[in-house]
Amino acid sequence: MEPASWTHTTVLLNEAVDALLAMEGGSDSHTRDGTFVDATFGRGGHSRLILSRLSQRGRLIAFDKDAEAVAVAASIGDPRFSIRHQGFASLGELPSGGIAGVLMDLGVSSPQIDNPARGFSFRFEGPLDMRMDTTRGQSAAQWLATAEARQIAEVIREYGEERFAGQIAKAIVARRQASGPVATTTELAELVAGAVKTREPGQNPATRTFQALRIYVNAELEELQQALEACLNVLQPGGRLVVISFHSLEDRIVKQFIAKHSREVYDRRVPFAPPQAVKLRALGRLKPGDAEVAANPRARSAVMRVAERTAA
Repeated sequence: MEPASWTHTTVLLNEAVDALLAMEGGSDSHTRDGTFVDATFGRGGHSRLILSRLSQRGRLIAFDKDAEAVAVAASIGDPRFSIRHQGFASLGELPSGGIAGVLMDLGVSSPQIDNPARGFSFRFEGPLDMRMDTTRGQSAAQWLATAEARQIAEVIREYGEERFAGQIAKAIVARRQASGPVATTTELAELVAGAVKTREPGQNPATRTFQALRIYVNAELEELQQALEACLNVLQPGGRLVVISFHSLEDRIVKQFIAKHSREVYDRRVPFAPPQAVKLRALGRLKPGDAEVAANPRARSAVMRVAERTAA
């Protein structure tokens, strides 16, 4: 059991499930048939609500890289539900055209952030791990122990949009050479605080660096691109794609993906060939309301985008 302080409040819970389960043309149903996907199970907030609104013929497939999330999913004793210990890039393994809707919540769950052993937060002393799947791959500390200053700066600049990336990278390498690699979250946070010359109001100076390392260690943006492309193949006509993003890099990828596939594309090399058909219909963008943000401050940066697979 996770401590009560690690509980997770699902962002845009009802809005996301309403958008996912709405029928083609906008009509809603509270007992949907079909197979749906919760691509990021987390602690199961979306999954449980989806299951409550599926018919007995409905099915829900969930994905999560985090073994702790998979363990939580095991407590759902519903024959319509299954969980896969995989990242959502594995969506492409599902049957082509067999899915009625895909939901992706790209946020890190509160239990992951609040558990010091996971190393996601500068607020708690813990090992600098940051892996979503702790059974494989390289931790943030392991990568920082060998990466060159140029590589570190590039990651922090690209994935954290941090203007002091160069100074932070030099500080990390200098510390490594002087007294050994950075091993804990607080060590890194203190190094960053010393390298960042000006602070954004209300934001810890380490925020952007921690975001960048988490994205890099988990290949989050690459996996998102793969998962979105897979959705074009697995969604049936009228199937919904619902994505909740929490920072501008993710939201930009989702926005551009939907925009790209919501218009006809002409091949300039073959001017008389028919255009590539429209594959998605953009259905809108939604942010949490003031009441939700007040009740759950982690919702403040969330953006939900919805699209529908066309018959093309």
